[in-house]
Amino acid sequence: MITIKNIRSILFVVIGFISFGIGVAGTVLPVLPGGPFFLFAAFCFGKSSKRVENWFKGTTFYKEYVVRLKENKGMTRKEKIRINLIADFFIVFSVIYVDIILVKVVMIILCLIKHYYFIKKIKTITPEEARIIKAALSNQKI
Repeated sequence: MITIKNIRSILFVVIGFISFGIGVAGTVLPVLPGGPFFLFAAFCFGKSSKRVENWFKGTTFYKEYVVRLKENKGMTRKEKIRINLIADFFIVFSVIYVDIILVKVVMIILCLIKHYYFIKKIKTITPEEARIIKAALSNQKI
C-alpha cells in the first residue's frame, strides 16, 4: 500500500540524487559549486531512508564537502572567492534583467549578507590545512 510517508521518502530520494548529481558536476565544472548541492543531498537523504543516508555518508563527497562544512572546518580563500564570484554573477544578472525594484533591492541585500557570512562566519583555512583536513576526514569512520 502506498502511503504519504512512502511518497515523501521516494520524493526525498529523487531530489537527493538530483542534488547529488549536480554536486558531482560541480566538482568537475569550475562554474558550479558542488558543496551546497551535497549539503542539500545530505538533508534529503537524511529525510528519506537510513540505507540511502548511510550510503551517502560513506562517499568521499560527503566526507570532503559536507562533514568539513558541518564541523566548521572552514574553506580555502580560493573556494570562497570562486563560490562568491559565481553567485555574484547570477545575482548581478538577475538585478540587471528584473524590472521590479523591490526584487532588485532584496537581491542586493542577500548578496551583502552572503558576503558577510562567507567573510565572517566561515573560517578561512590555508590549502595545506585543507589537505590535512581532507586526509583526516577520508580516514575517519563516519
